[in-house]
Amino acid sequence: MSERAQDYGWLGARVALVTGGASGLGAAIVERFIAEGAQVGVFDQSVTRIEAIKERFGDRVEGIAGDVRSLADQQHAVAMTVQRFGKLDVLVANAGIWDYNTALVDLPDESIASTFDEIIGINVKGYLLSAKAALPALARARGCMIFTISNAGFHADGGGPIYTASKHAAVGLVKQLAFECAPHVRVNAVAPGAIPSDLRGPSALGMQDRSITEAFFTRPRDAVLPLSDLPTAEEYTGAYVLLASRENSSMATGAILNFDGGFANRGVRRVRAGDDLLERFSVDADDHSCE
Repeated sequence: MSERAQDYGWLGARVALVTGGASGLGAAIVERFIAEGAQVGVFDQSVTRIEAIKERFGDRVEGIAGDVRSLADQQHAVAMTVQRFGKLDVLVANAGIWDYNTALVDLPDESIASTFDEIIGINVKGYLLSAKAALPALARARGCMIFTISNAGFHADGGGPIYTASKHAAVGLVKQLAFECAPHVRVNAVAPGAIPSDLRGPSALGMQDRSITEAFFTRPRDAVLPLSDLPTAEEYTGAYVLLASRENSSMATGAILNFDGGFANRGVRRVRAGDDLLERFSVDADDHSCE
């Protein structure tokens, strides 16, 4: 571990901008980055949530309200972050919406175009504009971009067809930008699994006030992930720290970390096979001394 990492955490003296950073996974990333020594610009559409996160973290954050579908708003967020902290080392493009697994057959004819425009506009265009706005500052700092993908970027049934298409598109965006920005700016991504959070849906389907936690995580469910059935947003943040850290990921670009609880590694007959592993080795299930 370097002396700087020991003194300040892995992101000591670095500046990040997190879109969708005032709630859910974004807020957890902001909190973890601050704990690792970073200063953070928080870009979010909700003025109320921005004020709350500013009150919580004080002068370690700069809050900026705006729409990720606006290049001018994205450029303003970058400018405000650089003005406040002097530079920009890390972009975390994280803002997104979900379609609540709305199947093609259930998409109303009169809403399909507006739903497509809204989801693709936020989940894909928003990412592209974040990269466009941040690239000059990141090039000067030899920094990096980190995008939030989803297990829906690789597998079916993580959303409906529009959401799934948006996340597959984001995978392609990461690959192309990694090529275009090398060698000066690294471009990577994290693909989380399901997260109990305040993730909302498209207003075109009347889902703008619907929370993924209320809709999905309050129902009794069988175990669906080999590692955990109810992961928290905080459990995903280490992947972002890893990719933001020059000391730990200087040779990573175009990489997508699948932090999804083993979603793709489920068995055909069972979700996992190791439930009796501790019993087999006579290990106390309450003994967490090695964690």
